[in-house]
Amino acid sequence: MIIQDIDNGQAFDWGKTSKDYAKFRDIYPQEFYDYILGLGLCKDGQKVLDIGTGAGVLPRNMYKYGAKWTGTDIADNQIQQAKELSAEAGMDIEFFTSKAEEVSFPDDTFDVITACQCIWYFDHDITSRSFARMLKAGGKFLILYMGWLPYEDKIAGRSEEIILKYNPNWTAYGDTVHPVWVPDQYLETFELLSQEQFRVEIPFTREGWHGRMRASRGVGASMSPTELAAWDKEHIEMLENEAPERFMLKHYVSIAQLQVKK
Repeated sequence: MIIQDIDNGQAFDWGKTSKDYAKFRDIYPQEFYDYILGLGLCKDGQKVLDIGTGAGVLPRNMYKYGAKWTGTDIADNQIQQAKELSAEAGMDIEFFTSKAEEVSFPDDTFDVITACQCIWYFDHDITSRSFARMLKAGGKFLILYMGWLPYEDKIAGRSEEIILKYNPNWTAYGDTVHPVWVPDQYLETFELLSQEQFRVEIPFTREGWHGRMRASRGVGASMSPTELAAWDKEHIEMLENEAPERFMLKHYVSIAQLQVKK
């Protein structure tokens, strides 16, 4: 995938990170899921479409609350991981490979559409209309995000320094607490009901944080094998020298809730 406004047009492929993604990206705290449930969403028989599902983290973690989930992702390797993990857990979730712009269901199919960590990658001129069409009257669109805080957390900041050393095109560094982006196109087909941010601390081991970093756009999805090997070595050394075996790392959650105009 190449998007000119992201990483200076450098190509990235989430499929390259699928094994690390499946193992290390299931890190959202219960507060994240509780917030969604508190909105009355993704539970009790509602039909939910998760766009950019990756390894199916959101559907698998919220399956127990009773919604009927469908997940899609552009990377087939990611979808294969999602299928395997949900099957191992005995979950009835439909997963299939598709670009967000090509996902198509009949009008008024879903109660909720979710987009977690992926709103930047869509053609919003297309998806703002198609998402609205597939939602029922009163249906909700959730834009979900969780990021680490490099200016507040030493380990997060050091990790970013090492990524930028080997991938200076990476543009996702330097995050601060702020509202998740709602592209203007969605405000033509949706009403913005709420936006909220809250801080969380996520537990990691050294291995877990290293894997989380590998399964990111700036590392596993875009580095060459040589760059990745060098990054691996330096990042592991940094963690061994500067981080305890187990630690908490500062993050924040940012969620926007939109309602379709019908």
